[in-house]
Amino acid sequence: MSMIRIAPELHLVLDPDTATVAEEREDSIEYSMEPVFERLDKLDAIADDLVNSLAPSMPLLNSWPGRENTSYMAGFYSNSFFGVVVGLAVCGLLALAILAGRGGV
Repeated sequence: MSMIRIAPELHLVLDPDTATVAEEREDSIEYSMEPVFERLDKLDAIADDLVNSLAPSMPLLNSWPGRENTSYMAGFYSNSFFGVVVGLAVCGLLALAILAGRGGV
């Protein structure tokens, strides 16, 4: 396979088979791409965690094991609580309207 020219003005090339960067000379310098691959793996895990944060049943990167449905259950209980509160408020207003219509208040 051919070499990829990274910076022609500096005579730098990349060997795609071994992932080494070298100067276009016979005495070349090789660089390891392992630190770059480690950072890419970390960024890939963070990107997956960002996508998983949109679904309530997916595990998050920095959470304890077994907490996949925590967001789902928290949403269920908070919506149930506010539903009961709003329902009682509407029933109370309806009761006041009925009593006011009879002339009892």
